[in-house]
Amino acid sequence: MEIFTNENIIFYLIAYFVGGIPFGLILAKLFGGVDIKNSGSKSIGATNVLRVIKEKDPTLAKKLAIATLVLDALKGVLVLVVATILGASEETKWAIAVLAVVGHCFSPYLWFEGGKGVATGFGVLLYMIPYATIVSFIVWAISAKTIKISSLSSLLALFTLVGASFIIYPQIDVIKTHAPIILIAFFILYKHSENIKKLILFQEKRVI
Repeated sequence: MEIFTNENIIFYLIAYFVGGIPFGLILAKLFGGVDIKNSGSKSIGATNVLRVIKEKDPTLAKKLAIATLVLDALKGVLVLVVATILGASEETKWAIAVLAVVGHCFSPYLWFEGGKGVATGFGVLLYMIPYATIVSFIVWAISAKTIKISSLSSLLALFTLVGASFIIYPQIDVIKTHAPIILIAFFILYKHSENIKKLILFQEKRVI
């Protein structure tokens, strides 16, 4: 099958290893002098970067959180762009999208621990299904501004994205299945399991 050619397997490995780069951890150590794996929620994502660094330098915290968000979103997109330029099939690009998220959630550089996959997931889905992702981004922005609970805002946006994907893209081009989108959503949900428990118990912290 074309999806399992040697060229594609190289793309998959690159997607996984690039997706696994823990930008939040790197930026927090380099510029904030903090190991976020041992601080706050111990997540490597932008929210924990903001929460931990904010205690020392609120201005720096915002800059590093934004940088983390952007870099995490772009790392999967970068591989997709290269794959597109080199003529990769839609099936291959969807596999790349999923593996970039898997890399972030289960990073090979962190003994298969990692972040929650939100920024990376939304990045690759913005590339693959832009209209549904834009709708979900609007939901995220409104939720983040009003509710101010990062995990809840992300989950609301995720559910919106999955729902919108079925409405806006009832037949995904070429692959004719929403399986990759559901897989990405599953990994993000799985990595939010502790947050979901805290939300149910009304123990989840707000981002102030």
